[in-house]
Amino acid sequence: MQLLSYVTEQTQLSSKSIENTISLLNEECTIPFISRYRKERTGNLDEVEIGTIVKFKEIFEVLEKRKKAILKALKGQNVLTSELSKKVTNTKDLIALEDLYLPYKKKRKTKAETARLQGLEPLAKMIMSQRINDLELTASKFTSKEVETYENALEGSRFIIAEWINERTDIRNTIRRELARFSTISSKVIKLKKDTEKAQKFKDYFDWEESLNKIPSHRLLAILRAEDQGLLRVKIGIDSDKMLQKMEDSIIRTQNECTPQIELAIKDTFKRLLFPALSNEALSIAKEKADEAAILVFSKNLQQLLLGAPLGEKRVLAIDPGFRTGCKIVCLNEQGELEHNETIYPHGPQNQTIEAIKKISFLANAHKIEAIAIGNGTASRETAQLIKKVQFKKTVEVFVVSEAGASIYSASKIARDEFPNHDVTVRGAISIGRRLQDPLAELVKIEAKSIGVGQYQHDVDQTKLKKSLDTVVESCVNTIGVNINTASEPLLSYVSGIGPKLAKNIVNYRNEKGSFLSRTTIKKIPRLGGKAFEQAAGFLRIKNGKNPLDDSGVHPESYGLVTEMVKDLKKNVSEFIGNKEILQKISLEKYTSSTIGLPTLQDIVKELEKPGLDPRATAKVFSFDKNIKSVSDLRKGQLLPGIVNNITNFGCFVDIGIKESGLIHVSNLSDTFVKDVNAIVTLQQKILVKVLEVDVERKRIQLALVK
Repeated sequence: MQLLSYVTEQTQLSSKSIENTISLLNEECTIPFISRYRKERTGNLDEVEIGTIVKFKEIFEVLEKRKKAILKALKGQNVLTSELSKKVTNTKDLIALEDLYLPYKKKRKTKAETARLQGLEPLAKMIMSQRINDLELTASKFTSKEVETYENALEGSRFIIAEWINERTDIRNTIRRELARFSTISSKVIKLKKDTEKAQKFKDYFDWEESLNKIPSHRLLAILRAEDQGLLRVKIGIDSDKMLQKMEDSIIRTQNECTPQIELAIKDTFKRLLFPALSNEALSIAKEKADEAAILVFSKNLQQLLLGAPLGEKRVLAIDPGFRTGCKIVCLNEQGELEHNETIYPHGPQNQTIEAIKKISFLANAHKIEAIAIGNGTASRETAQLIKKVQFKKTVEVFVVSEAGASIYSASKIARDEFPNHDVTVRGAISIGRRLQDPLAELVKIEAKSIGVGQYQHDVDQTKLKKSLDTVVESCVNTIGVNINTASEPLLSYVSGIGPKLAKNIVNYRNEKGSFLSRTTIKKIPRLGGKAFEQAAGFLRIKNGKNPLDDSGVHPESYGLVTEMVKDLKKNVSEFIGNKEILQKISLEKYTSSTIGLPTLQDIVKELEKPGLDPRATAKVFSFDKNIKSVSDLRKGQLLPGIVNNITNFGCFVDIGIKESGLIHVSNLSDTFVKDVNAIVTLQQKILVKVLEVDVERKRIQLALVK
């Protein structure tokens, strides 16, 4: 089996596109670079399609590695025939491969192995031939010091038969199919834990059963979490009688004295070997699918959050609100640099309200503040009300900003390196302010899974989660582009072809030599070679540089092409850029070649029309209902403004301006069936909701989306 044919079969994409993409990947090209600058070679594949090729390329490589190990082991045992070698080589998935290897796998001491050592394998073969006329007499011939009676001999032979049946691929696949279609998953509470606070969170699953192939991912992950915490007992169920009948039909060919022995062996195989292993396999497959669904939700949410609307280069006063410990205030300049910090105590128990109002007014005027960012945690609503009482000399916009992950950042090495002379509270306030200025630039400093915009992120496969989220961050960073003269080390590390080490070198070079004046000077960075430059250059921006193309997504390798266009139209580059009227006159076909086609040329013209333009929307002020201050203020039927702050497979959570978020269950998102919550709402979307139910004691709020 070849890589190209395998990936083509799995993806159904053009084999030529796959072949060229694999070639580019082998040349150490990144997904963002390939999708953006090698469209002609890939047939205009997008990042998702290229990512799918990468996924199946990796699966193939794992499969091939396992095949080599198995072939080596079989050869070492002197059991590798040409037929077996062919079967192993042509196998297309790991489960089938392991089934092939199962009969030859070195086993620990089993009941079957003990029976073989007692000389009972010939008897087992006779029974399986189903031709013995006097079974008791035949079995008596196999008695010995270790096998005292003919019953013992029959029992030992059944252990051997059970192992043979267990190793039959056809039977294993039959049971797999039945488990995939008809198995159930059930859960019961462990009585001693029933009344504990932890267990009550899983009350719905104290006595639960449903089809394994239909259970929603979030429910399966919740049940498995409760099992892991020792709160529930979980079982996989199947119609055992039906399974045994299917096994008997495929094994027993006639009715004689051997039949009862084979039936007993079949029951033993199913109960002791097949069902435990294959039910665990079925649950593992279901868990893997649930992981994939949860990771997909998290990835979509993260992408929406990272591409959230930035305020831009504005001077910001950020507040990390609190009661007893006070509100931490920081003043940031347009580049997010700290100019001032202090603490005010406007709320209880100190209640220094007047002093706080005066201080905020003074700082806003002294630092020419254009916007205020208030964290959405404890005392957020009260702080927002306080700001409304402040008299500003000029208009100041007020935003409530998500604090998710801010505490993680403030205690991190990145934060300590950025602000070694300030404590975690100051760093947290700085992060809140910078998130308003540019969510992407700030959030990349936090481990993605700590941002908290997913479901059961701690229960899914952590390696797959990290890989998926890193891919999302990389995609978002390269979609927007990075100002190499202002970007932080973490932000630079996600640029195509850069990584942490080169990011550090860029920052060090910038600190020693000053700002980069052109993309050409990027080549002077230590250890940044030709391949890294090729992969990164198009995504690194230089504002107000010598060459206006350096602040665009036009790759340096295409500068000559742009020069040719400019020359043909008898213009200079400055006249060319941003002039839509002139750009539309270009006959692109004239500039096509064996390596550059219309997709690349169209991208170049698109970039020239709006060079350096941030594709994200601009942040806008949003106001919650000022009369709603806590859960107790909510009433059934109320219509309230809210912001979607998390999306899951079972619905979305909405910030309505109080500590607790409300849930819009998927059934209350639309009058019709909703397959994908993201098709109805997006993260940070401003919506109108209706209160359906309020549980003040449990602090649960049920909402519906108002059209």
